[in-house]
Amino acid sequence: MSAEISPTYRGRIAPSPTGRLHLGHALTFWTAQERARPGTLILRIEDLDSTRCRPEFRAAIAEDLHWFGIHWREGPDLGGPFAPYTQSQRDYLPAWRKLRDASLIYPCTCSRRDVLSSLSAPHPDDQPEPDEPIYPGTCRHRLAEARSIENPTGVNWRFRVPDGEEIHFHDGRAGDMRAIAGRDFGDFLVWRKDNIPSYQLAVVTDDDAMQITEVVRGEDLIQSTFRQLLLYRALNFPEPAWYHCPLIRDPEGHRLAKRHASLTLRELRTSGAAPAQLRSKLPG
Repeated sequence: MSAEISPTYRGRIAPSPTGRLHLGHALTFWTAQERARPGTLILRIEDLDSTRCRPEFRAAIAEDLHWFGIHWREGPDLGGPFAPYTQSQRDYLPAWRKLRDASLIYPCTCSRRDVLSSLSAPHPDDQPEPDEPIYPGTCRHRLAEARSIENPTGVNWRFRVPDGEEIHFHDGRAGDMRAIAGRDFGDFLVWRKDNIPSYQLAVVTDDDAMQITEVVRGEDLIQSTFRQLLLYRALNFPEPAWYHCPLIRDPEGHRLAKRHASLTLRELRTSGAAPAQLRSKLPG
């Protein structure tokens, strides 16, 4: 699993303290650690969603990951030259202002329900709902007024994608990946009306600030990568390499989630499971 990587390699694991870490998280993080040898692995806590993040889940992260055999060189517990390593301590407004000044984002008053109800072709019943439905462009006309707005508070902000442009990247596991902006994904959120940056903007800002050279994460985030590539370009950040891991699924074929209590690291540890045996479950 180890990649031939120079000591300048910088990878990261980025758990969110919204529940107990499960086996799927741990195996993806193990892959990130193996690919980081002999470079640097960083722990970042993604805790922007204060309504769902809980102190007991954050306290369990380091203990559970160390038990599984994962260790990092920089993080909230160890410090390092690219702090803060906790999202709630970082200032994302400079990135928002840069996008605003470039006339690439606009304020949007549409709710998720508004977007879903406006779609002429609802998502098929046998497929999961997309992580962010394709936006119909209702508030795009507000792009011109965006530069006169001093702060993002109180309204959603969307990135205006270049309709029809093919966005592509090479994935270290899956190979060449391509999507068409405006068809496969639409204008996406970069700032929420409750005054926190979206996942897309936050991770791009974090990964650039921490000088991450390769992003290792689950393949459920491939669609997010296309959006983030547009942000890297807009913010003039160097693009990292990408490696998306296959998902771990339960016996019914559903991907693991934090609701799978029996497969959390804490429960597996309590039941006497051996980390080495669990690591053997890595998909080929």
